[in-house]
Amino acid sequence: MTAAKSLLVTGGSRGIGAAVARLGAAAGYRVAVNFAANEEAASKLVDDIRADGGEAFAVGGDVGCENDVLAMFAAVDERYGRLDALVNNAGVVDRKSRVEDMSVDRLTRMMRINVIGPILCAREAVRRMSTRHGGQGGAIVNISSVAALLGSAGEYVDYAASKGAIDSFTIGLAREVAEEGIRVNAVRPGTIETDIHASGGQPDRAARVAQFIPMKRPGAAEEIARAALFLLSEASSYTTGAILDVSGGR
Repeated sequence: MTAAKSLLVTGGSRGIGAAVARLGAAAGYRVAVNFAANEEAASKLVDDIRADGGEAFAVGGDVGCENDVLAMFAAVDERYGRLDALVNNAGVVDRKSRVEDMSVDRLTRMMRINVIGPILCAREAVRRMSTRHGGQGGAIVNISSVAALLGSAGEYVDYAASKGAIDSFTIGLAREVAEEGIRVNAVRPGTIETDIHASGGQPDRAARVAQFIPMKRPGAAEEIARAALFLLSEASSYTTGAILDVSGGR
């Protein structure tokens, strides 16, 4: 009997990542839920998935730290013996600021977690999935942001720039590994009702900007998760290098 496919979700303890983990488990994946700090939330999510009949475990690690990434993938190897899907979801935003007031520490943290982290995770995924390395293929979905298109002037241009890098990385990696059984796509969410806004000092941001969204409401984490699961699935078997906007028309 063939083992169920496995899925690693970075930043999986809350928000979009948690929604991806839940839907992935419901779709039959064995799920590795990565967390950086909130072990309690990750453990509760794993318990919920198991209570619903799914298979999951929590694995700590900062995606911006290479040693943590290596340990995280080693844990997936040990637990599941294979990796079929990766959702690069972990990311940070910072306080509202103009570029002229941004410190190098802020910029370094932003790029380390939002850009270097996903690239490191994708590197490890390719090493396991690629037919060039003896793998069975797989799918990678990167979580970008509509900020990459809008620029986020006066708020967090650095975050927007990091997501622009993810868009470029998605296209480049997709073309690089297309012949090796790996599809690489991205979801570009608009304003989503999650606690990432609070971490950036603007807990009311989603409601406040709703008036600028053609659909006049923020999105829900599950709406992004459904798009990610579509891109992981065989329903999108001829899709790679695509960036799917899920932004309420913005």
